[in-house]
Amino acid sequence: EQLVESGGGLVQAGGSLRLTCSVSGFPVAKYIIGWFRQAPGKEREGVSCMSPVDGGTYYAASVKDRVTISHDNAKDTWYLEMNNLKPEDTAVYYCGAKKKLEDCIVVDTTRGFWGQGTQVTVSS
Repeated sequence: EQLVESGGGLVQAGGSLRLTCSVSGFPVAKYIIGWFRQAPGKEREGVSCMSPVDGGTYYAASVKDRVTISHDNAKDTWYLEMNNLKPEDTAVYYCGAKKKLEDCIVVDTTRGFWGQGTQVTVSS
């Protein structure tokens, strides 16, 4: 099982980034794929998740209206478009595969599959 993130970086407040997650090695249709983040000293939290089967989505309240999750079926690639970034968005962003959408709300880092993470830093 492999999830590989890319697209993180340093951006000024108000800027935009697009994160990419390439998925391989497991039956993607049986999982919810999503984006999670973990800031220093904090728990990992779900940012946005999507079901590849019915397109159902979850967005955390803190990012709703500023981020969009999307999926390219042909490439088994997920994207997270982030706009109007704020310093509090600074974190390591992980791509994760979970069994149900609710797993994006209560995050168990011992379950599912995870990428290695990509750093997003937003300067004020």
